Amino acid sequence: MPEKILILGIGNVLYADEGIGVHFANYFQKAYEFEGQPQLEFMDGGTLANALIPLIAPYDHLVVVDTINAANANYGDVFFFDFDQAPAEVDWQGSAHEVEMLQTLNMMDMVGDRPKTHVLGVVPTVLESMSFELTDQVKGAVPTMEKALVGHLETLGIRATKVKDLDIQALAYHSCDT
Repeated sequence: MPEKILILGIGNVLYADEGIGVHFANYFQKAYEFEGQPQLEFMDGGTLANALIPLIAPYDHLVVVDTINAANANYGDVFFFDFDQAPAEVDWQGSAHEVEMLQTLNMMDMVGDRPKTHVLGVVPTVLESMSFELTDQVKGAVPTMEKALVGHLETLGIRATKVKDLDIQALAYHSCDT
């Protein structure tokens, strides 16, 4: 049976840069085609944290896409790391949902349900309520985020090929369209 991989976008899309995890997962799924044996799925995790446990547990690999806070980092800086080897400068205190997601992953680890987890994080600039507008720094981070995720998927046996040039800001404006 092929391995199951989940790309989980985390964030509140109503708070500007805070929604980049959800926007990026949506963007990546729409802009790329995927080849390979593993089963790849995408999910909008919003700010659900603990409620995601039964949805995350069945996967073999998890990539959490989210905002992060990191000491001495600039807005728009991208971090990609193995959750078990998080860089010391990442402190997970940027927003309440980040702390909750960290706690969720730690709880899953304690009971042995956490998939192999990587984090693709970007340092946000603006956490303004009721705005779908992403800052230039966060929009500028998208190519670096793409490169990191494409490279990681290759290590898992998935070839990601960009087939559409999409504007992540345009997607963000339509986040609530279904």
